[in-house]
Amino acid sequence: MTKSLKLFANCIPVRGNQRGIICDLQRNEWHLVPSSLIDLFDTRGVMRTDTSEFDDESQEALEYYRSFLLEKELAFYCDAAEIELYPGLSMRWDFPSVISNCILDFDGNNELALSVIVQQLSDLNCHYIQMRFFVEIDFEKLINLIAVVNLSTIKAIDFVLKENATTGFYDRLENIVQQNRKIRSVVIHDAIDNRFVAQASNAFGSIVSVRESINELHCGIIHHSYFSMNVETFTESQHHNTCLNRKISIDAEGNIKNCPSMSESFGNIQDTTLKEAVEKPGFKKYWDITKDQITVCKDCEFRHICTDCRAYLENPEDDYSKPLKCGYNPYTCEWEEWSTHPLKQKAIEYYGMQELVRK
Repeated sequence: MTKSLKLFANCIPVRGNQRGIICDLQRNEWHLVPSSLIDLFDTRGVMRTDTSEFDDESQEALEYYRSFLLEKELAFYCDAAEIELYPGLSMRWDFPSVISNCILDFDGNNELALSVIVQQLSDLNCHYIQMRFFVEIDFEKLINLIAVVNLSTIKAIDFVLKENATTGFYDRLENIVQQNRKIRSVVIHDAIDNRFVAQASNAFGSIVSVRESINELHCGIIHHSYFSMNVETFTESQHHNTCLNRKISIDAEGNIKNCPSMSESFGNIQDTTLKEAVEKPGFKKYWDITKDQITVCKDCEFRHICTDCRAYLENPEDDYSKPLKCGYNPYTCEWEEWSTHPLKQKAIEYYGMQELVRK
């Protein structure tokens, strides 16, 4: 009896315009493959067995990829009668909260009542917070902020901090991170060099320094190093926008937004609760815009592992336009620097990014 080659349930093919990928959602890996290979699999992930019409060259290529799939443990052989014993992975997605993540921006002029904000986020069952500081912050204030989060139901916190010239800055920061297990990551910007200061342990506690200066315009950069390879992101992308869905933010002026880089505000934290902001018309406008609906992205093989951005678009007048800060072309399979692309210059000027992209 002829055996069939079947993809494991967690290994899912995604076809692009010119090529495809197979996403291994268990090992958090992706593998480039020809579109012609993906076309050989049916909706159950089973490869067709009749390839008699293929010429010798195609048969040789097919044999190579069969071996590749087995070697990478992306597929396995099974009898036809066994196929239905291996159901596909459900593409359903949900999250047990109104808001899953929040971004808080600080510029030195705002003094947000963090305890009040954290309580409001807890009421919405928010799990993750990112705090971005565009100016230096002293350790006493940082410790107080962490203490507020530690007493809440927030599960994890990420920090973006400006490098401090104080002697022993990194040693003390490492000590703080080690003592507070809710800290998932710390990115130090305006640093002397790019380096890993501390490696993560069980996905928590990493510290990275970058020379780049970070402000509210640093959002929406699309690059293969930022791809998110897991079941949660992949399934969410089938139904929602993986950047803006269930997100809320408070910018440096206290304005409540879906994303701090967006212009539309739904009130100020001084007079509007987060729950009130979420319930206002238009707050969830972008939550259900998927990559399968976005110009160019819908033809990209990376669309279900790539985060999106609706704050900065190639065409600011089109909500379904390709992200401005993406330099990948799925029609040529080439990456290029987005900021120097001649067709993006008008949008760069529209968003006032001229100085940013020159750095």
